[in-house]
Amino acid sequence: MRIFSILAAIALTVILAMSILARPQLSAFFGSSEAATPPADALPASETVQTADADAPPRKLVKVMVRKVQGRQVDSAVILRGETEAARQVDVRSETSAIVTSAPLRKGTQVAAGDAMCVLDAGTRGAALDEARARLSEAQSRVPEAEARVEEARARLQEAEINQNAAARLGEGGFASQTRVAGADAATAAAKAGVSSATSGLSAARSGIEAATAEVAKAEKEIDRLVISAPFSGLLESDTAELGSLLQPGALCATIIQLDPIKLVGFVPETEVNHVTLGAQAAARLAAGGREVVGKVTFLSRSADPQTRTFRTEIDVPNADQSIRDGQTVEITIAAEGVKAHLIPQSALTLNDEGNLGVRLVDGDAVVAFAPVDIMRDTSKGVWVTGLPDTADVIVLGQEYVTAGVTVDPTWEEVSQ
Repeated sequence: MRIFSILAAIALTVILAMSILARPQLSAFFGSSEAATPPADALPASETVQTADADAPPRKLVKVMVRKVQGRQVDSAVILRGETEAARQVDVRSETSAIVTSAPLRKGTQVAAGDAMCVLDAGTRGAALDEARARLSEAQSRVPEAEARVEEARARLQEAEINQNAAARLGEGGFASQTRVAGADAATAAAKAGVSSATSGLSAARSGIEAATAEVAKAEKEIDRLVISAPFSGLLESDTAELGSLLQPGALCATIIQLDPIKLVGFVPETEVNHVTLGAQAAARLAAGGREVVGKVTFLSRSADPQTRTFRTEIDVPNADQSIRDGQTVEITIAAEGVKAHLIPQSALTLNDEGNLGVRLVDGDAVVAFAPVDIMRDTSKGVWVTGLPDTADVIVLGQEYVTAGVTVDPTWEEVSQ
């Protein structure tokens, strides 16, 4: 059995050797068509290349749709989301303690500056004012008496000085005793003290007048506080204090707001703050009803919000009919300096391998290039972008199937249309 295995292995080896080394002879013997075709390595090199080129399929270019866009000067704008805010809003509060004696005004009432909103009970304040005025009259009557005492003291001082001079001269000549001279000196000193006392009495009388005047002013001010008036014209946002209620100092009488003009408040990101200037024209669209209003920028904050890094901006808008309410949502558009931009379909935007937003262009040789852009404004007809040359051939269809440096077969949108 082992001999047969050896013989079978030798026969298989011979057959494999003949199939490799004498393949042409075997092919001719068995009538194969391969014998008529010489091996590839027997052909000249030039013939081999020509045969390969003839068999290769022709290369096909990717077809794309291209639109020629022209840059135009476009008014730039800063778009914000904000809300309306009353020009003024004040909680009017009591400055004294008293009972309300006036009927309440209901919320929504239009009031003018100076109109009484809450009237309080006077109580004993009138009597306190009369007492203060009486004390003022009394203090004023003491002034003439004090002035007379000053004149009297000055006269006595003059008399004492004359006697002192006479006593001194007589004492020098030996005609007056030392006791008389000393008495004259003492009388002079007493007269001077009397003048000082009378002057102090006059000052006290005048101080009494000032104190009494202050008491009168205090009593009058306390009476003035009994009528709580509107600080400016506006609408009552709450009912005034109810009749009979007790108001303590600091208690709320009513809340009043002023809606004409009304403020539109938004927050500008730091990347756009340089495009906003005071006095710039602004338009806004109210979320409720879509009403459009116009105004001017009146305030732009110089310091950023520490949390959002945005800058508060305010726009004054006329609101004579007070139809715009406080706290409504608005979309604000602030006019800025114009820039050159191109209007392209939003679908033409794409990303390159680095993740940059842009569009793909074609040049005169139909080679694709990538151009980064910045979106300036979104409209119903497309998006306005900046960063392109004045005239650009933008791929609007098929841009996702090509990359920069690839040659394409462009079809111009103007021709197809």
